[in-house]
Amino acid sequence: MAENRHVTTGRLQVAAELDEFVRTELAPGTGVEPDGFWGGLESLLADLEPRARTLLATRDDLQAQIDQWHTERRGQPHDPGEYEAFLRSVGYLAAEPGVVQVATANVDPEIAEVAGPQLVVPVDNARYALNAANARWGSLYDALYGTDVIPTDDGATRDGPYNPVRGDRVIAHARELLDRHVPLASGSHADAVAYRVAGSSLAVELAGGSNVGLAAGAELAGYTGAPGDPDSVLLHRNGLGIEILIDRDHPVGAVDRAGVADIHLEAALTTIMDLEDSVATVDAADKVLAYGNWLGLMKGDLSATFTKGGRTMTRELRADSPYLDAAGNAMTLRRRSVMLVRNIGPHIETDIVRLDGAPIIETLLDAAVTAWCAMHDLAGAGPHRNSASGSIYIVKPKMHGPDEVALASELFSRVEDILSLDRNTLKMGIMDEERRTSLNLAACIAAASERVMFINTGFLDRTGDDIHTAMEAGPMIPKAEIKSATWLTTYEDVNVDVGLDTGLIGHGQIGKGMWTRPDDMAAMLAEKTGHPLSGASTAWVPSPVAATLHALHYLEVDVAARQRELAERTPARALDMLQFATLPPGRELTPAELADELENNAQGILGYVSRWVGQGVGCSKVPDINDVALMEDRATLRISSQHIANWLHHGLLSAEQVLATMERMAAVVDAQNAGDPDYHPMCADLAASIPYQAAVALVMEGLSQPNGYTEYILIEQRRRMKAALARD
Repeated sequence: MAENRHVTTGRLQVAAELDEFVRTELAPGTGVEPDGFWGGLESLLADLEPRARTLLATRDDLQAQIDQWHTERRGQPHDPGEYEAFLRSVGYLAAEPGVVQVATANVDPEIAEVAGPQLVVPVDNARYALNAANARWGSLYDALYGTDVIPTDDGATRDGPYNPVRGDRVIAHARELLDRHVPLASGSHADAVAYRVAGSSLAVELAGGSNVGLAAGAELAGYTGAPGDPDSVLLHRNGLGIEILIDRDHPVGAVDRAGVADIHLEAALTTIMDLEDSVATVDAADKVLAYGNWLGLMKGDLSATFTKGGRTMTRELRADSPYLDAAGNAMTLRRRSVMLVRNIGPHIETDIVRLDGAPIIETLLDAAVTAWCAMHDLAGAGPHRNSASGSIYIVKPKMHGPDEVALASELFSRVEDILSLDRNTLKMGIMDEERRTSLNLAACIAAASERVMFINTGFLDRTGDDIHTAMEAGPMIPKAEIKSATWLTTYEDVNVDVGLDTGLIGHGQIGKGMWTRPDDMAAMLAEKTGHPLSGASTAWVPSPVAATLHALHYLEVDVAARQRELAERTPARALDMLQFATLPPGRELTPAELADELENNAQGILGYVSRWVGQGVGCSKVPDINDVALMEDRATLRISSQHIANWLHHGLLSAEQVLATMERMAAVVDAQNAGDPDYHPMCADLAASIPYQAAVALVMEGLSQPNGYTEYILIEQRRRMKAALARD
């Protein structure tokens, strides 16, 4: 792979692909000239880069001190009080900030007020990004028919053409859901023969001839067509829409007594377009593709053409729908998610832009370019609008503590100055996924109190960070047991407690993490209701179908009322997050337990890395050792690699055992991917396989990777892979 050609502008050297993208696609229509932008970025980098690198050095210094503290006390009983005092003395635990109140203004209601699902999607894939942006509404019938929510027994199979037996079960279940979430004053939606609008209210004719309205708690929000014979009726519960589509000419509506052809649920209120954990962008070509897709979303003109089922299809952003409100006045129904963009973490360098010939910290570039792209949305010249409130939403991951959040806030101010944007146009999502942020969350919010619009627990990355931070404290318990560890349950509670206490409600979201099994929707329906019950106003889902089904939880749970209840509870004790998930004294794992855990971790690492390094796929459904599809990204990789590294470091495993297992699991992963024509098998030559050697390095060099991050090795090896493929 040829080295990127760069164009010199002042002290900057800009990759030619990025320079052309800026001049020909990004700058026109924004009022910002490329020369002025690069000059402003040069000044920003000169001022902020040294400080950012000092903060990265502080991370390493704190970790070294923590490692030394544990090493000096190895074999001694742990003293929690002494440990806490030590962390305060070195600045790991910051001083309490006093009263903190979020003051973020001009936040769209989908973020500030309404609770609902959130999608995260790699922005380097235009098809996926558009699918997610268009997932604001989803078909309940399709979501039930195509997933395991409806059992396949008694002839209700989902293979092959449309199965009327399964279809009848879907319709019956959907009517039950209507009765649960938007019940009638009497009777059942299953007995409806007609839906009409009368006097700004819904009138439902039942089979017996009676007409009933809605019970308390549900409301008619609008309709299309004629009041006496509508094409659709829009109901609201807990701020979310339920759209009943009526079409007696439709194959389903023709056999439905009320002519109901489908029921659509308001689902993915927000979508994070991701430049971080779910992408594999390692050079200028990759990055410009991702930036270009984000620009297309902000202009509203992004499209993707692909073949599905033998047909060529083109996907674009969905247009809003004309509607009438309950009183018959014209309104518009929004059909797209409000889009946020997640920048890369502050620990990664890039040579896409160089300052005086040296690589720069990539997140500084991300903030400037993604904000510039979003100016097209603020201008309102395109066919669609993302933020009706005139804001730009940037999610910041991998920040460690309040000093790093403060620098990110200053970065946003500098970007606003470069782009001549009003102060606090850029809103910040704070990913609460590193231990130093969790323990100092109120101080982190205080550092961006006029910008923060989102805090989110990410138990995957958070677990990887906890393992690495406590690496010298001892061997960790098996990975599955960590989910019930004291520190993790405390972490989830503290995130909500602090969000409520600092007044985030009405200004932003309190979020929860991803459901990682995209094919297990029945289990998701049974379990993920815990997220709104926890007080979270949003939670991540892996697909538009999952968003549609997860929306049922927000219809069931009045999150605003739940948050008011939780605000009265005794807050969780944040310092309980300092408890370690290490094996208790006297517990010894059997050889079988060790081998099973190692195989599970090794197979997961190889399954993910073989695609990231081999194919440049940053997020996908990866089969685990039992062939259960899991939605994997770098966060899951961080846990698995750090877990093996921990057991290897403490002598529970030997290097020979790890390498032998990696070899066996490489064969398993090759077999699982045998049907993929773009896959690069590892076992043909393990020594020459770049993906295999990358996976081994993640484990064998796990102790030396700063904070246990996997990106350094992945990026280096993906670049090697691209170069090798270019030579072939």
